[in-house]
Amino acid sequence: MENLFGLAGKRALITGSAQGIGNLLAKGLAAHGAEIVINDITQARADEAARMLVDMGYKAVGYGFDVTHGGEVEQAIAHIEQSVGAIDILINNAGIQRRYPFTEFPEAEWDRVIDVNQKSVFLVSKQVAKYMMARRQGKIINICSMQSELGRKTITPYAASKGAVKMLTRGMCVELAEYNIQVNGIAPGYFATEMTSALVNDENFSAWLYQRTPAARWGRPEELIGAAVYLSAPASDFVNGHVLFVDGGMLAAV
Repeated sequence: MENLFGLAGKRALITGSAQGIGNLLAKGLAAHGAEIVINDITQARADEAARMLVDMGYKAVGYGFDVTHGGEVEQAIAHIEQSVGAIDILINNAGIQRRYPFTEFPEAEWDRVIDVNQKSVFLVSKQVAKYMMARRQGKIINICSMQSELGRKTITPYAASKGAVKMLTRGMCVELAEYNIQVNGIAPGYFATEMTSALVNDENFSAWLYQRTPAARWGRPEELIGAAVYLSAPASDFVNGHVLFVDGGMLAAV
């Protein structure tokens, strides 16, 4: 009962965590006792972000690898497991956004969105789950989205990728739950981040958002930490295949 939300002695790999929401989640889990493995496509950025956590008094290490490249992922996960230690928690956070009208969406941009947002979840989870299965314990958290459920103009590939991540979460749960591995998702609503800065600065869009969201405001990125800690901690040991919407009530409103 006393350690329901404690992460001491646990190690978390967070993809795409050198900046943005991933970096914020890294700090949040570290503050609750977890050792963090920062991932970025470049080693230098991963190392820099890890050093910042270490300077704050936390345990962290950086690993640069491309989450969309199967061979690179397999090699990196094996190296982390052997040289750093067991990955107890995986947060599949890496993601990108591209905006074009549907009929003008470049094929190469479609492929990139699907690779980073969807394929990477499969590739990284596949390798990490093998080790978790052998230990019969683990937590996998996939970062989904409001667009796992709702469409919006100019971001159809993003919505397709996040809808797929929702179903990956459920499918992985069905296959991995018997090994005491919990696979869940976090679906942020509209948060004021670097990725959404253009929308935050758009007065018309923000006015629409305030009317559409029962909480009548943008989300603050730090408000995602609680969900991540909960789904990483013993408190969620019988929660599986669930997508937790952190959206100010938007999905509940018509």
